[in-house]
Amino acid sequence: MSAVALQMVCVAGLLGLAVLAIVLGRSKISTAVIYGATLAVSAIAWAGALRSLLGGADATALTLPVGLPWLGAHFRLDALASFFLVVINLGGASASLYGLGYGHHDPAPHRVLPFFPAFLAGMNLVVLADDAFSYLLCWEFMSLASWALVMAHHRERGNAKAGYVYLVMASFGTLALLLAFGLLAGPAGDYGFAAIRAAQHTPYAATLVLILMLLGAGSKAGLVPLHVWLPLAHPAAPSHVSALMSGVMTKVAIYGFIRVMFDLLGQPNWLASVVVLFLGSITAVMGILYAMMEKDLKRLLAYSTIENIGIVFVSLGLAMAFQANGLKAAAALAFTAALFHALNHSFFKSLLFFGAGAVLTATGERDMDKLGGLIHRMPFTSFVVLVGCVAISALPPFNGFVSEWLIFQAVLQSPELPQWALKIMVPAVGAMLALAAALAAACFVKTYGVTFLGRPRGVAAETAGEVDRFSLAAMFILAALCLLAGILPGLAIDALAPVATQILGSRMPAQTGQAWLSIVPIAESRSSYNGLLVMMFITAAASLAVYFIHRFASHALRRGPAWGCGFSDATPAAQYSAVSFAQPIRRVFGTLVFHARDHVTMPPPGDLRPARLRIELHDLVWSGIYAPIADALGFLSTRLNRLQFLTIRRYLSLVFATLVTLLLVLAIWS
Repeated sequence: MSAVALQMVCVAGLLGLAVLAIVLGRSKISTAVIYGATLAVSAIAWAGALRSLLGGADATALTLPVGLPWLGAHFRLDALASFFLVVINLGGASASLYGLGYGHHDPAPHRVLPFFPAFLAGMNLVVLADDAFSYLLCWEFMSLASWALVMAHHRERGNAKAGYVYLVMASFGTLALLLAFGLLAGPAGDYGFAAIRAAQHTPYAATLVLILMLLGAGSKAGLVPLHVWLPLAHPAAPSHVSALMSGVMTKVAIYGFIRVMFDLLGQPNWLASVVVLFLGSITAVMGILYAMMEKDLKRLLAYSTIENIGIVFVSLGLAMAFQANGLKAAAALAFTAALFHALNHSFFKSLLFFGAGAVLTATGERDMDKLGGLIHRMPFTSFVVLVGCVAISALPPFNGFVSEWLIFQAVLQSPELPQWALKIMVPAVGAMLALAAALAAACFVKTYGVTFLGRPRGVAAETAGEVDRFSLAAMFILAALCLLAGILPGLAIDALAPVATQILGSRMPAQTGQAWLSIVPIAESRSSYNGLLVMMFITAAASLAVYFIHRFASHALRRGPAWGCGFSDATPAAQYSAVSFAQPIRRVFGTLVFHARDHVTMPPPGDLRPARLRIELHDLVWSGIYAPIADALGFLSTRLNRLQFLTIRRYLSLVFATLVTLLLVLAIWS
């Protein structure tokens, strides 16, 4: 059986499981059967994709007699598709393992189980599709399946709005992709990717395709200002579905952008890289600023996804700039860094969403200001979430540091670019990435500290307990992958070499032969990194510090009450909260980015009412772009509603006027 045939069999298995979930309905065994079988199918698909990626075999294709009569449905597995199938099915397997335990706490599993394997099947099909019709059909199937999962708990407050906004943005993105593939097909109308790849595309068409792909793929990925659905949809979906949407589905959007801009269009233009770099850097900074202001755990993680998507697009923009100028080595470095960060993000973001789901299961709360002290009640969850927080903060020796370090190494190659616009812009983009990285570290110090440290701020946090073994197993596996990808990054970089070779015609230097498992992006004389030695140094330094403190300083320790700023009976409410932690950042950026306002109610002396602080924040993208569009559409629909109540004479007059207008347009056009 060929590699692509194996993947299609797995897709058929996932679709069969969706049907089986409908048949089982509310059966008590449905959760275990569906998630267990989905875990097995996803593991098989992951193993097949990994074998195809590492084996370096030629692309294999498959044509099915469905779809358009003259076209059929084409599916193809090459190195690029193999890598993203590895990401999709690894995420699907971990989410299925997590769901074996988490699914038993779902109040309406019959609303989730049919669409969960269907969602995974849709993402697999998008990556395997080799013609525009199949791609768009599978893209829409993926979007509708994920929308159904967002609406699984539609009776909860805000979920219906989240589903509506997501559906509107998904439809808008699909329309943009439809127009992009129409331009790529050209007058001949050949929608096969092979024909599009072989055709010549004018600079005008390439520019329009870039804009449409940024709208279509960018809306699904979460590029600013197309990000508005993420902070609504991710909290509404079940936590393991949120992990798939954030850690995996956004990578399918990145795949679509790479497939079109790097593969189907051919040689990129350096002006296109300027647009991608600008949007990516703005997305990275805005995303983490939004996350910094949040106190809802899952909304914070959704905004953090926006930041990481911006980082990936910055790296892709660098790859476009280098490739357009013939700098093959630098282009391969930036492209590999983008893929590596996409892989890393799927690890630690899925882990963090699983951790948020564990906290939600144990406490029933997503508001961080009502949590605290969970490190004592959920020790295993707190440990793996700490790993995820360190990894997403890009701190060594975990994987987030390596991929972001590679991106900064690509930024340092910008003096070789001949265009002065890029020479000036790329260092500025690097400075914005550094700002985003610093804010990300602060954001997840807040997240972990307020949620897991200190004292419980409510009864729910006081009575919490550890989650089930399936959820813990999924989180520990992802935590181990975060560590392995951080201390052995050379293995991942070499595994990505076939993708870079296929898309760019070049690759990074082989890393597995380096001494002490170091990685060397360009040359040893420029820079190198060794995650294993860094981990050994951190472990040794920490161990020595603990030993000396306990050996020589324990006799000097005294236990006493915590300092309460002059109040001897400090309550848990007096601890740092998520809002108070973000206050300095809000003061610096709030006026410009959020139009932040602090409303203080201070009763006069003798009045026993408590003082109150209310913080007002505005999403300028929503209020400046989407709200006016919604108001205009509401106004127009109200006016056009009168057309439903015309007389037959007016209807006939309207039809006659429309016909005359169309004939005039046709006469002028011809």
